[in-house]
Amino acid sequence: MVNVAIVYYSASGTVQAMAERLERAATAAGAQVRRRHVKEIAPTEAIDANPAWRAHVDATADEPVATPDDLVWADVVLLGSPTRFGNVTSQFQQFVDTLGPLWAEGKLADKVYSAFTATQTAHGGQEETLLSIHTAVMHWGGIVVAPGYTDPLKFADGNPYGVSHVTGPDNDAPLGDAQLDALDHLAQRAISVAEKLAG
Repeated sequence: MVNVAIVYYSASGTVQAMAERLERAATAAGAQVRRRHVKEIAPTEAIDANPAWRAHVDATADEPVATPDDLVWADVVLLGSPTRFGNVTSQFQQFVDTLGPLWAEGKLADKVYSAFTATQTAHGGQEETLLSIHTAVMHWGGIVVAPGYTDPLKFADGNPYGVSHVTGPDNDAPLGDAQLDALDHLAQRAISVAEKLAG
């Protein structure tokens, strides 16, 4: 059985919804799954200034928080973050910055990694964010398994680097069929490659 860790940060729920879809797809593919959100580190006053952010923080308060051990446990790691100026969020980066000791011990190497993200606009830095995640993975010696155009459905969602979603100006556009299908494909492909590597 393949162990899949889905590690992500979500501010208002979109990346959370993507992670939940990945969890369902990975479970359906026969994997054992840990879905873990990255700890919120933003100041309370910043969170309280955005009702959607506050609602999401409250709604996920009892969900498991990501730890470095989740990556050690996993054969496949699916990493997700909203875009911040073409990069990951500070919350996600702070978690990545705790992984130095594991990297030094080689415990992040030789695993399958892939990534997902969301932005308010269609050209809001999605590809750059996914590539930023991939860059960290390459430093670890991980195996980047991008979806590419390995299935015709990828021509509908259009992102060969991972899976991305445009939330719209109000940050509330739901995931469409193209994104849901792309998330299912991402999970299935990563698991399939991990199984071949274990071979």
